[in-house]
Amino acid sequence: MMHSYRRTLNACYIGYVVQAIVNNFVPLLFLTFQSTYHISMSSITMLITANFLIQLLVDFLSTGFIDRIGYRASLILAHACAAAGLILLTILPEIMPDPFMGLFLSVAVYALGGGLLEVLVSPTVEALPTENKEKTMSLLHSFYCWGHVAVVLISTVFFSLFELERWKIMALLWALVPAFNLLAFCKVPLCSLMAEDEEGLPLTALFKRPDFWILMVVMTCAGASEQSVSQWASTFAEQGLGVSKSIGDLAGPMFFAICMGSSRLLYGMIGEKLNLRKAMLLSGFLCIFSYCVISLSPIPALSLIGCGICGFSVGIMWPGTFSIAAVVLKGGGTTLFALMALAGDLGCSGGPTFVGLISDHAGGNLKFGVQMAIIFPALLIAGILLIRKSHTQPSADMSGQNSR
Repeated sequence: MMHSYRRTLNACYIGYVVQAIVNNFVPLLFLTFQSTYHISMSSITMLITANFLIQLLVDFLSTGFIDRIGYRASLILAHACAAAGLILLTILPEIMPDPFMGLFLSVAVYALGGGLLEVLVSPTVEALPTENKEKTMSLLHSFYCWGHVAVVLISTVFFSLFELERWKIMALLWALVPAFNLLAFCKVPLCSLMAEDEEGLPLTALFKRPDFWILMVVMTCAGASEQSVSQWASTFAEQGLGVSKSIGDLAGPMFFAICMGSSRLLYGMIGEKLNLRKAMLLSGFLCIFSYCVISLSPIPALSLIGCGICGFSVGIMWPGTFSIAAVVLKGGGTTLFALMALAGDLGCSGGPTFVGLISDHAGGNLKFGVQMAIIFPALLIAGILLIRKSHTQPSADMSGQNSR
């Protein structure tokens, strides 16, 4: 039966590529915006903050309207916003009295799309009649990593061939991806996340479940474990390779994304042979090891290798937590996935902030900040161990052999 949903799965894969586009294309243009529109660095920082806060707000508010208007309408709206935001990016700064407001409004529109995609795509795939949901979920999330790599590589090649001043053409080309995927979601078959005879868990029931709060902590730590190093990867690349900042900005994040994507792809290929709970624990310990390599190595190149190990180790944390939550809190529906996304995004913001504050307190010692961030994978390990064994029987729910 799954062959009839292959187009749905492919559209969901592209959905995560769309999210990678809206999150990673515009940061490549920050210096261009600064020089072209005479925008201060503090205003550029506001664009980053706006993108993050709007996606967080969407995570929080989406539970109130997605189930009402339906998944198909919500997915179409998400792609429409992503495409519109990228298109407006080439128009509004030129026609508005304040170019910054044009950029801000454009970012706000595509951030709305990105936030919706984060909430919608994973439960859409979870609802499909796949036999190995953990494997499928990991493969799905790998497409964000490959999308990130593609955005950086293709955009960089384009700018090298046609000059950075023609960035608007590249923005319009990237806008074609969500536009075409919008058309796909108009037609592909979708499944309900809830079985016909299954009652959903209300929000109050979720809040009363200890496992829910444990998984919220695990999801927060998954995001923090990932971004605590990812956001500083360019610095380690610059130091480890002895290259310029611009090259480091490309090489570091790309190296991290490739390693993380490889981890998710590997689990997507052999996930049915592995126990997800044990794989998550192993990932947590490997993440701690990578943090030690980064923070304790006297050789800059080894610190860069540590970044790669970290990327590989955190690969299955986010999709793995989604899969565990779908089994442990069966019936959570859209509300559960939205709250999990919210927790993950909080971790993605809090992790780098924690590292930065600790580093500043230590006199700018970035390695000390990373060393203190070991608390995140450590808490993730503790959370996985605390999930009741009755919910994590390796022969059933977590082995990847059982379908919903």
